[in-house]
Amino acid sequence: MIPISLIRENKAEIIDGLSKRHVDYSAQIEAIVRIDEDRKKVQKQLDDLLSELNGLSKEIGDLYKSGNREKAEGLKAQTTQLKEKSQALKESQKSLEEKIRTGLSQIPNVPHSTVHAGKGDEDNKIILEEGAFPELPKNAMPHWELATKYNLIDFDLGAKITGAGFPVYIDKGAKLQRALISFFLDRATEQGYTEVIPPLLVNEASGFGTGQLPDKDGQMYHAQVDNLFLIPTAEVPVTNIFRDVILKESDFPVKRVAYTPCFRREAGSYGKDVRGLNRLHQFDKVEIVQLQHPSKSYETLDQMVEYVQSLLRDLGLPFRALGLCGGDLGTAAAKTIDMEVYSAAQDKWLEVSSVSNFESYQANRLKLRFKNKDQKSELAHTLNGSALALPRIYAALLENYQTENGIDIPEVLQSYTGFKTIEL
Repeated sequence: MIPISLIRENKAEIIDGLSKRHVDYSAQIEAIVRIDEDRKKVQKQLDDLLSELNGLSKEIGDLYKSGNREKAEGLKAQTTQLKEKSQALKESQKSLEEKIRTGLSQIPNVPHSTVHAGKGDEDNKIILEEGAFPELPKNAMPHWELATKYNLIDFDLGAKITGAGFPVYIDKGAKLQRALISFFLDRATEQGYTEVIPPLLVNEASGFGTGQLPDKDGQMYHAQVDNLFLIPTAEVPVTNIFRDVILKESDFPVKRVAYTPCFRREAGSYGKDVRGLNRLHQFDKVEIVQLQHPSKSYETLDQMVEYVQSLLRDLGLPFRALGLCGGDLGTAAAKTIDMEVYSAAQDKWLEVSSVSNFESYQANRLKLRFKNKDQKSELAHTLNGSALALPRIYAALLENYQTENGIDIPEVLQSYTGFKTIEL
């Protein structure tokens, strides 16, 4: 959430910045500011009343000491009335604070100054394109046909067990999946990330902390009896490790990596774009998360983007990086760089990673702070990125590395798979 103090001090700038998202939030922000003014008035009344109560309590004590019991008892009756008023003011204050919190939770993050104001994904800007497109053999197949031909993935079996979007990986197909996970984890730990294995279900507070709730409520699987949510990404549990935590400035950067299955309802998805591994309800992903000092978070964003690109280079996949426009930016993000790989048999680009700087938006929800050099509390900045999401990487590997005789395995994966090719 945007801190209310920041909105009070920079209301016009925030409204103007949010206009990059092509939604007018001025009415909501004005309403929040009015409620905050009411809250401040109630706070002033409460402070004055509590000060009066403290004065009366001291006076009553002095009267008892001096033996003036009758006057002291009279003042005690007055304090009872004041306490009732203070309780009513506290309840009013709590109600106003909840209204402010609800209002703020519905306002997205302000895009960074370098984010351009486009309406949707068609307005995202290509900032880098790298790698040669492969020359495919005659009668090249898309990955779902290759997966069936070489008995790597059984989509029908997954549909039988659960439903569409829950594939079953088999034999060398499973080993290739496990190889990718191990490769991504090993590379991350080499770069100083500490590996964690978090829970796959989170509570409502965790979903709110990273911005999935209430924004993406309908996209998350909800275990209603226990009011728990299956994670859409490891970002949620890993970042929430630091909810209600106060760090030292010397702790930065905090770097974590996690492999988890991820679960997304993907309501409304249909058609050719969801064939095979293009869009799943359950998929594997390795996620990197960093907590950083606000003065260094954009330098860190660049480093994380470069790290993800290094993985794609090592896998030999042609890729491009896109700067997301304001209209395509996630609710919590201030800036996002997407990475897409070229999937040759489909002749299309597939998104495989989003690397985002959330600035203090998540930290404010999480109450994640650090003590600066003056020992004052500040909100930290949070960042994360897919490094990498497996389904479309897997799809691109099958399609781009297919030959007349089978599917080659990139050299960096061969020590993990134990084989160099997949053949009939």
